[in-house]
Parts: sequence; C-alpha cells; structure tokens
Amino acid sequence: DLDGSYPGGLPAYLSKAKTLLQESADGSNPFAEFEASVPEGESLSYEDPNADSHTGMSFTEAETAGLTGIGDTAFVLVAGGLGERLGYSGIKLSLETNLLTNKSYLEVYAKYIQAMQRMAHIATGKDHIRIPLVIMTSGDTDPATRKLLQDNANFGFDDDQVSIVKQDKVAALSNGNAGLSMKSQWEVETKPHGHGDVHHLLYREGYVDKWAAEGRKHVVFLQDTNALVINSVLPTLGVSIAKGFHMNSICIPRLAGEAAGAIARLEHKTDPEKSLVINVEYNQLDPLLSSQGDCNGDVPDPSTGYSPYPGNANNLVIEMGAYAKTLAGEDQGVVIEFVNPKYKDDTRTEFKKPTRLECMMQDIPKLFQKEMGSEANIGFTMFDRWFTFSPAKNSLDAGVEDVSKGGKAPGTMSSAESDKYVQNQRKLKFAGVDVDVTKDDELVPVAGIPVTPGPRIILCPGFAITQREVMQKIEGGKITKRSSLVLEGESLKVKNLDLDGALVIRTGHDCNVTVDGLVVRNGGYATEELPEGGDVPEEVAIRGYTMRKDEVMEIIINEPGTYHVGADGEVNRVD
Repeated sequence: DLDGSYPGGLPAYLSKAKTLLQESADGSNPFAEFEASVPEGESLSYEDPNADSHTGMSFTEAETAGLTGIGDTAFVLVAGGLGERLGYSGIKLSLETNLLTNKSYLEVYAKYIQAMQRMAHIATGKDHIRIPLVIMTSGDTDPATRKLLQDNANFGFDDDQVSIVKQDKVAALSNGNAGLSMKSQWEVETKPHGHGDVHHLLYREGYVDKWAAEGRKHVVFLQDTNALVINSVLPTLGVSIAKGFHMNSICIPRLAGEAAGAIARLEHKTDPEKSLVINVEYNQLDPLLSSQGDCNGDVPDPSTGYSPYPGNANNLVIEMGAYAKTLAGEDQGVVIEFVNPKYKDDTRTEFKKPTRLECMMQDIPKLFQKEMGSEANIGFTMFDRWFTFSPAKNSLDAGVEDVSKGGKAPGTMSSAESDKYVQNQRKLKFAGVDVDVTKDDELVPVAGIPVTPGPRIILCPGFAITQREVMQKIEGGKITKRSSLVLEGESLKVKNLDLDGALVIRTGHDCNVTVDGLVVRNGGYATEELPEGGDVPEEVAIRGYTMRKDEVMEIIINEPGTYHVGADGEVNRVD
C-alpha cells in the first residue's frame, strides 16, 4: 500500500520527490551554507590503559560506565538486504561467522545481547531484566528471517523478546517531474527506500513509546554482517552516558580519500540553530573541505597519517528521551531523503532507469537538529579497526580483484572470519598469553584472499564480552600458530594452557570450571581450498575454502558444580 505506508501518503512522497529532483537537476550543493569541523568525540584503544589525552576516558573506564546502563537498552538490527553482493542468494544473517563454531551472524548477535543481559542481572541482582531485540526486515528477507528464528528457538530469546518490523518499498520515479514508473497499466513499480526506514517503523509500530515507558535509556543500532562491532557497544554506551550524547556513532580511523563516510560537524554560516553533527559521504567531503580554510580538501593529518574526520562504521547508540521526542515530530521518523538519478543526457530530465527517494539510518541527526536545534548533543566514539570493523559485504571474486589492485580490506566472508581470529589473538596477547598476533605482512593467501595462518581463536560471548572478563579468566599459557581454540562458559577460567592442536571448552551456567596446566597435542584443524569447478553450496563457495577438522580435544560440562581440569584433560568434580 504505497499510500498507507508513507506518512502523508503518496501525495507527500511525490511532493518531496519533485523538490529533490529539481535540486538534483539544478546541481544544488546541500552543504553550500556550511563549514566542516571535527566534532566532539572519544578515541578509545583496547591495548592502551591510559585515557586519551584530549578527551579524557580510557577504554576500561568507558566499558565500566557502559555496564551501568546495559540493562536499560534495546537493540535494533537492520537486516533488509539479501546476500547477493556476497554471491549468496539467502539472507546475510544466516551466514556462518566462522568455521570453528559455525555460528551465524544472528546467533552471534543474539548471544552477545544475552551475555550483556546476564551481566545486568549479576550487577543489579534483578533477574527480570530483559533486553529486547527488534529486527528490521524487507519483503526479500522477512520470511527467511522468521524461519531462521523459528528453526533455532529464537537463539535463546523469549518469544516476546525478539520482534520483527518489515519495511515497505516506495514508488519508482520515471522522470524529473516525479512521474510514476509503471510496471503495467495498473501497477506502479516499487524500489527499496533504504535502511533509514528503521526510525519511522520503530515509531509507527509503537516500540519507541513502549521502551520509553519502560524506562529504557538507550537504543543500539547494528548492521547485519560486521561481527566485530558488537565488542564496541559497551564502551560506546559508556561514552554516551558520560558525555550525555543524544547520538553516538561508532567510528574507525579513516584514510584521507577513502571511500567511506566521515562524521563531521557542519557549522551553518548564518544560523547556529541549523548546525549539526552528521555523516558526510566521501564524495561530498572532499568538495566541502576544498571550499573552506586552506582549500586542501580531504587530506591526512600529518601527525597521524589519517583523516582528522573519523570514519563512520554506521552503528549507533541513541539516547531514548531525545529519540522519542524527535520521532514524535512532524516527520514521524522519516529521515531527510535524497535522490540519486542517473540521467540520460545533459538536459537532466530523463533517467537511464527509474529512480526513487532514498534514506539512510545515519541521517537521523537532521531530524534531531530540526526538533531540538542546538540542544542536540551528537558525537562519536572511535576504535581501532582491528577491534570493531570488518564487514562481510563483497563476493570472493570481487575481493580477489580488490587484493590484486593492492587493496587491504577485501570485505569478504574469509577476510571477516580471519579478522575475528586476529582480534582474539590480540585480546589473549594483551591478557599475557604467549601467542602470535598476525601482522599484515604475515597473512597468507587462501582462495586468493589474505588470511591469518593462525592461531584461530573464538572467545564466545558466553565466555567474555569485556576486557576485564578476559583478563580475569585467562592467565598465562602458550598457543602455537597452527592451533584452534574455542572457549565458552561464564564461570570458566583457563590458566597456563599449553595448546598445539585444537581445543574446545564449553561449560554451562553455574558450572565453575578451572582449567590449569592443560597440555593439548593433536592433529587440529586446517583450511582446505575448494577445487576449481567444484559443485558446492553457495554458503561454502563464497568463502573459497572449508575447515578440515582432523582431531580435537573437547571438554563439555553442563551439570552445575565446581570442577578442575589438569594437564591430562581429565574432568574432576571438586565440590
């Protein structure tokens, strides 16, 4: 229902379209009245115990502050797209994040949220705390997302704890006068509107009012295939609490000229009330910076080698009060749209193919500015790339082509998996384990994509989601490069592990397990490239390899109690 699904109906949509199409035809510069500067934000490093000299918080302080507010959050997962760009016809949430545990993206996100919920229970003594999750789907992804949840018992969520909102499509436009593109005499062609729909859907379906009434303080927005970013939620929430940010964007260091959006403060030249902090796309940032100051454009800061403008990882933490107030405004959460037609000729009236209005989740600051003016407090929290950013978005072939041209971030399933292992190598190294951390020049090509030779390490959410947990639960030990390790269990401690092979330890709730001095020697796991022309499922082909699991030691303990595991791997109950 094109009329019923859009606030103001089809007439309002077409009216906006005519205005935006005219501005596009005229070549209007949306930033002509603004000057850019670096906004207020926080820069946190997992491996640096000291507070940032400029902004004043350490990683540990931010993570600790985040723990105080995690029980009052709600999570939203934006998942309206299929995996076609990855070479996969199914939903991206169903893809396996790694081949050690074979857990899907949706399961990883679910288990992290549940681990945060468990920490809120422990911190407050309130076992009734539940953190809700809303997933935004589309017509393409909705049935498969529901089936994935149903087939896996909601991945541990209660039935009323996880919800789905489905975004609608909008009318396609055939020309510069906002004429409707028709599939037939009686049917209007439609196109996706963009992930910015999530804000209006949350408002329309009553979730924001419900959460505000429940006393929830923040909403966390996640994208579908960046498994690393979940590590950043607690410290980003902590920064939001400490600095009173109404919106906080998770960011990474950005190379000057990189094809990635940047967070910038846009100062209006004549009306301070119109100033705002917002994502600026890379193709708009350089012209904007070239028109102000020294006119050098998008260039690096000589002291860091990076752009002074943080790169947008497009995951957000938004304060509930300001969010509810903003969505209650006249736009009802429909973020300011844009149009990007491909013109047939210089008359800029006819299109090569139909276009539509689009919107992006990260453009919500435009509504904050409209409803709150200069009171809107919007910032960012920046983390190292290895800690927070490695999305799976490109096909294996596209990744191989990127690497052949000197690219360092192919964005494939295999590079995302490898980066997860490297992230955990660094966490264990920081905790004092004797373990190699793969450097860029030590990556080895597998199916044309540079990946870590090992060790492959997965620290499950049920084992540790904070730096403090890792430091408390890991003591000493050494892990060889060819090894594979999976740890899961909230009351599991591992001391002086000597691993050369594959080891999986999983313990249940109320299982207090200490593994001390365990020695593991076995055949372990190894990757195997797929033979050319092999007939394999899509989800296998997009990686280019499989995991051959030759030999593994598994320690599985589910019965509540206190246990000790020594050098020989024997499980001894000691209570």
